[in-house]
Parts: sequence; C-alpha cells; structure tokens
Amino acid sequence: MRELSEGRDVAVGVDIGGTKVLGVALGDGGEILSASRVATPRVDAIAGAHDKGSSNRPIAIVDAVTGVVARVLNGLERTGESPAGSARTPSITVGVGVPGMLDGAGLVRLAPNLPAIEGSNLAKLLANALHGPTHARVVVANDANCAAVGEHELGAARGYDDALVVTLGTGIGGGLVSGGRVMSGAYGFAGEIGHMKVDPTGPQCPCGQRGCWERVASGDGLGMLAREAAYAGKLISVVAAAGGDPEEVRGEHVTNAALRGDEEARAVVAELGWWVALGLANLTAILDPGVIVVGGGMIEAEETLMAPTRAAFKDLLEGGSVRVPPEIVPAHFGERAGAVGAALVGKHGGLP
Repeated sequence: MRELSEGRDVAVGVDIGGTKVLGVALGDGGEILSASRVATPRVDAIAGAHDKGSSNRPIAIVDAVTGVVARVLNGLERTGESPAGSARTPSITVGVGVPGMLDGAGLVRLAPNLPAIEGSNLAKLLANALHGPTHARVVVANDANCAAVGEHELGAARGYDDALVVTLGTGIGGGLVSGGRVMSGAYGFAGEIGHMKVDPTGPQCPCGQRGCWERVASGDGLGMLAREAAYAGKLISVVAAAGGDPEEVRGEHVTNAALRGDEEARAVVAELGWWVALGLANLTAILDPGVIVVGGGMIEAEETLMAPTRAAFKDLLEGGSVRVPPEIVPAHFGERAGAVGAALVGKHGGLP
C-alpha cells in the first residue's frame, strides 16, 4: 500500500445492515485501505428498546458504528496509511448508510428491518458520538443510495447515466440513478423498491403491509422459501445444518448448501431468482435503466442466483424480444458497495 502524504484527509464509510455493520477507509483512487465489520447488535434485550422514541433504542447501533470507525482508523495506523504526526491535521469524514426512510434532517422515519433506530435522529447521535474522539464530520444517507453512489462513481454502473442499483440482503434496498444523479425524491424517500407489492395476499412484511418484494426476494425471503421446502420433506442436508429443526433454517444455510452443489438447495435459490427477476422486470418497465447492478450480502450467492435471475428476467421483461435489455451485473464492490458509497457521500457532504 502506498503511504499517505502529509496531512492526507481520510474518508470512512459505514454501512449499517440488518446483520452486520461494515466500515471501510477509502483511498483517493477508490481503493479500500482498511476495513472492519461487526455483527449488528441485537437490541431486543436492551431496556427500553421497544419504547417509541426512547433514547435507549439506538445506543447499541451508535456504539457499533463508532467501534467500527475506530477499528478502521486503527487499521490505517497499523498499515502505515495513517496521517497521524503529519504537518497538517487531517480532516476525517464519516459517511453512514442507514437502512430505511431517512429524512433531510437525519431523522429515521421508518426502518422495518432495524426498528431500534426508528424515531431517532441518527445523524445527530452519530455526530455527537464521533466528533469527540475523531473530530469527524458525519453525513448520513439511505444505505442503498450510498451503494448507488459507490457503484456509479467507481464501480459497475460507472459511465451509465441511468442505472438501477439493488441491494439484496436482509431486505431489499434500491438506488436509482437518472441523468447521472442519484434520485432522492421530493422528501428523500425515493428508492424504497423492496416495499413495492408483488403479491397482495403474500406474507406479512415488517413494514406493516403484505406481499412486499423483499419478503420473497431477499435473504429473509430465501429463508422463508427454504422453510417451506423443508416442511415439505426437502432440503435434508440444509435442515441438518440448521440443527435439525426446519424452523431454524435461514437463508445462509441454503446459500452454503447451494454453493456446495446441493441440487435441492440450488432449486430453492432458483425460485428466489424468479422473484428477484419479477421485481427487476417491473422496475425496468418504469425506469428503463442502462444497467442493473446487484449487490448486498446475497451477492455471495452470485454463482447460483444470477443465472436463474437473468433467465427469468428475459421472459418477464416487457418487450424483451424487441428492446435492448439492461445487463444484470454484480456490484463491483460486492457487499462493501454501501460502505464505499457512504465514504464518498461523506466526502461530498451529502448525495452528489
């Protein structure tokens, strides 16, 4: 790794997810200089965690973010990338990608997959927590919008004026690039694609509605499809990996089995691919993107997920035989796309 010049500024990005908090330090050329991740804290057991508006609710998340930032900066010091001791005190910017509906003031209006942060001004809490030890300037934005910034500026959507970035993880997030800019919408809530309805009689979603796309096409959706298969007497090896109880089967059990070549697991992932393709076809009919970039934690299943998704997408897309369909490609930064984009958002002082 090359050494930091005197007073070189540091851009750190943190992506808060349903299962992990992931942070990176970004170099001037978009290279990842240091990274850290921890499991997203389980806040159910925290006193006051279910009291709407309680200041206790987001504390564990804020602590996790500050801890990741500290480890990322310590990682720079260990590798000789730290600007400590330089002639000029460097500035540190921290961008944080937040899952859910975040308004312009930094207030989390809705976070179905991380309800502990709902109703909190996460921008203010993080700024207070990080300014003391690091004097960092903190910027928060929707996590999928951050991923879109990262992939559009430095990754798989680079060079496209119109692109769709989809993050498949615990839920589904979306970043919409139109005319070369990430769309935030009239009130900052654009891109909540995981909550478009694909089956009005489908499973209940944490958002309070039924049949949302993310219930059947996310990591949680994969777990649900797998449990249905397990109760039907299939996925014996997957159930064994989950401790023998079909109710304990999760998406990662299926993904691991599919990557090992388990045919029944691959069939469940292919079913998930159809649901992913259904949503992508609907969005393409509306947005007409030049490319669709797929990232998030589920990208680990790229080998088994992308092929059935692409095949089903071709069949489901309106005018698929007469139009130029967008290519569906994996995120250049993989599951780190949100953190990389968050670092850029922090560096820019907000969504560019």
